[in-house]
Amino acid sequence: MHCTRKITDDIIWVGANDRRLSRFENLYPLTRGVSYNSYLILDEKTCLMDTMDQNETRQFAENVKYALGGRDLDYLVVQHMEPDHCSSISYVMNHYKNAKVVVNAKTLPMIKQFFRDVDESRFLMVKEMETLELGRHTLTFVMAPMVHWPEVMMTYDSFDKVLFSADGFGTFGTIDGTIFDDEVDFDRDWLDEARRYYTNICGKYGMQVQAALKKAATLDIQILCPLHGIIWRTNPAYFIDKYNIWSTYEPETKGVMIAYASMYGNTENMAEIMAFKLAERGVKVKLYDVSGTDTSWLLSESFHYSHILLASPTYNGGVYPLMDHLLHEMKSHGLKNRTFTFIDNGTWGPVAAKQMAKQVEELKDCTVLNETISIKSALKEDQMGVLDQIADALKASVEA
Repeated sequence: MHCTRKITDDIIWVGANDRRLSRFENLYPLTRGVSYNSYLILDEKTCLMDTMDQNETRQFAENVKYALGGRDLDYLVVQHMEPDHCSSISYVMNHYKNAKVVVNAKTLPMIKQFFRDVDESRFLMVKEMETLELGRHTLTFVMAPMVHWPEVMMTYDSFDKVLFSADGFGTFGTIDGTIFDDEVDFDRDWLDEARRYYTNICGKYGMQVQAALKKAATLDIQILCPLHGIIWRTNPAYFIDKYNIWSTYEPETKGVMIAYASMYGNTENMAEIMAFKLAERGVKVKLYDVSGTDTSWLLSESFHYSHILLASPTYNGGVYPLMDHLLHEMKSHGLKNRTFTFIDNGTWGPVAAKQMAKQVEELKDCTVLNETISIKSALKEDQMGVLDQIADALKASVEA
């Protein structure tokens, strides 16, 4: 049975929710599934904005058929060729044989890679800022390469002032009836997942996101329609501003994210004491165990907080493997403009702090505080003063 909802008088959400998917891209854990947003514009000509993952083709097909109300489909716009949005292209082309498929120069080769026996006569090639007239609605195509694939484009509808933003401005999580920003408590229920989505999917492409935001700034955007998550009709500027913060690698919150690795609890104890000392000083602090927290969350919180304290035991003469992986992810996603400090542990020859600091040197525009501590096996009472010094230094740096 169909399940649709109107976005405007002429635009209908015909997407679907996948509550069974446990990992996005088979990598990032999903606690609330994910939505695949597709939109149908009804005008003199009908136009479908993107398709979706093959797991939801049945629901998608029922939604499109119902929303068309017996009309034929004139256009399918393909904004992004990742399979969670393009897998149902073949269904659309087979069932709506008169539909033209709107693509750009980088899209068509990918379609040929994913699908066999592609009829090129059905494709309409568009370039930057070219338009497509549907009747009252005029679509303008805005190229957004590497946000986060090279073929990505966004589409602006000047009639309803809607930006169809492809994977940009997406969010993990299903949309359960309440699909608009004014129907949810976004900061409470969605912001953390939106940040995790951005940092892991688009985080390394800050320069390209900034280029797309500059183009978006020239448009009168009243509604923001991404391919995943909440649709913004009341305050799209709020979420656009979040993307500006994230893509310039500026922290949202002045505070300390503590990530620790601990085999037998001694490094954990030291990290927890540090969290208490910081909280006593009025510093915002979040504490995470790298062995119990997926790296996608740790990376997201690294983008969130201004200061990062990493605590690790020495393991096989180096950094604990999961901590080492976190540092690798920070580097590969281009994290910068952060202040770090380190504490380590080793029954003999503790070297983790020095090696973590060396890896942070490869991050751009990051600062390392001189205050650190290295313990052997377990924290001793006479070392508590050093933890106070580290907490004082972090407080002063956060408040600077």
